[in-house]
Amino acid sequence: MRLLSLVALLAAALLVALPARAASTLTNTGFETVNLAGWSTSGTASADYHEAGGHSGSYRLSHWSTAAYTVETWQALNGLANGTYTLRAWVRAGAHSQSWISLKNCGGAERRTYVPVSGDWVRVAVTQTVTNGLCTVSLNTAAAAGGWANFDDVSFTSGSATLSIKGADVSSLAKSEAYGGRYYTASGVQQNALNILRDNGVNYARLKVWVNPADGYNNKARVLAMAARAKALGMGLLIDFHYSDSWADPGKQYKPAAWTSMSFAQLQTAVYNHTYDVLNALKAQGTTADLVQVGNEINDGMLWEDGRSSRFGQLAQLINSGYNAVKAVSSGTRVVLHLANGGDNGLYRWWFDSAAANGARYDVIGMSYYPYWHGSFAAFQYNIDDIAARYGKPVLLAETAYPFTTGTDDAFGNMVTAATPVSGYPSSSAGQSAMLRDIMSLVQAVPNGRGLGVVYWEPTWTAVAGNGWDPTNPASGNEWENQALFDFSDRALPGLTQFTHQ
Repeated sequence: MRLLSLVALLAAALLVALPARAASTLTNTGFETVNLAGWSTSGTASADYHEAGGHSGSYRLSHWSTAAYTVETWQALNGLANGTYTLRAWVRAGAHSQSWISLKNCGGAERRTYVPVSGDWVRVAVTQTVTNGLCTVSLNTAAAAGGWANFDDVSFTSGSATLSIKGADVSSLAKSEAYGGRYYTASGVQQNALNILRDNGVNYARLKVWVNPADGYNNKARVLAMAARAKALGMGLLIDFHYSDSWADPGKQYKPAAWTSMSFAQLQTAVYNHTYDVLNALKAQGTTADLVQVGNEINDGMLWEDGRSSRFGQLAQLINSGYNAVKAVSSGTRVVLHLANGGDNGLYRWWFDSAAANGARYDVIGMSYYPYWHGSFAAFQYNIDDIAARYGKPVLLAETAYPFTTGTDDAFGNMVTAATPVSGYPSSSAGQSAMLRDIMSLVQAVPNGRGLGVVYWEPTWTAVAGNGWDPTNPASGNEWENQALFDFSDRALPGLTQFTHQ
């Protein structure tokens, strides 16, 4: 009996010791165990549900109530080694709720990532540094009556999921300033626009390059001047070669006028020389490019007709002419190949498979994703996850934007006019801010740290007379001012602050 008692005491002692070790690991991460075993609830307990219909398994965590509510589902971990950890979860939520995942009580301020409004499952992540051996994993919703959110497949692992590039395309800024454009902080203090961007967390400037533009902007000299300003503020530099005298995008990839009569061999040389010339001049003034796009939205190639994607062998040779020029100037500068239609996985697989088959060289996959044109959050996330893994490359969202109003600040219409272009995200300052926040969170969640960053397209392109779409026509208008990150009083909008939170 004494022996049995001693064994029982030893077993009890072991059981007492186990929770401290077990508490360093999340339990019931797929919510497959009834009654949300392992999780605790704070707030409106009746809004916390174990329900059928999981992301991967049979069940999920749901937050919902017929009345307004606030609820938190959480686990407190201890015995953690100090260091960086990332919480990931598959989530979805309705338009009448604000939901988020967070890490708190870890020795520093709470870190949150909000749940996008989506009827489809998407993955989000948040990273925190543990300094006290403790951390609380927290899943939250604050909602109006009927507002809902779902959570599933939660993980807490060592490592980081953060964005290294939080950028702004400021290609139109120099011309806006020259024609009288002014910029103000949110509190109304007039400042240089680049300073306002930098002070709100923007750490990269994207600048397009045209060969011989009619208005004299976005050429080599103007790019050099703007690059010097950006680098002086500590920003990284992304140079975007269009290989055209004007806009290049999926619907138009026209040769510069000076290149139209060239043979294909001469065209390859022209691409190399133009790329080298601009980048070498940047390097000579102490503003070496950090990233370079060889082409802009080249879904159907560039320098038509020679470089159409139907002639992928030739397109690859033109790409490699640009790539070789980039590396000849600076071997550390990374080359980006950039497509539009960021939610179209079939396009990206076909295009980058063709690039591989034809020997096109690059370092980063770039994409445009405008959520009112390019598919759902789920389609976008599936694509970025898939191509990052399939090609083993980091992914950069090189262009995105969203309206803060349906109004117009000039005599020209807007490109996006809907009151709610994407469900759950109205054309308002709050809707714009939430959209940018949630798009950034999807890129942040790309596995293995391959979500490189996000660049907002033309946040400073406000309505300034003389700075319209057409470089050949000073009277042309700007259809983008309702998607800038400065309002019609030229004050910084709340969306700009999202760069400081990622």
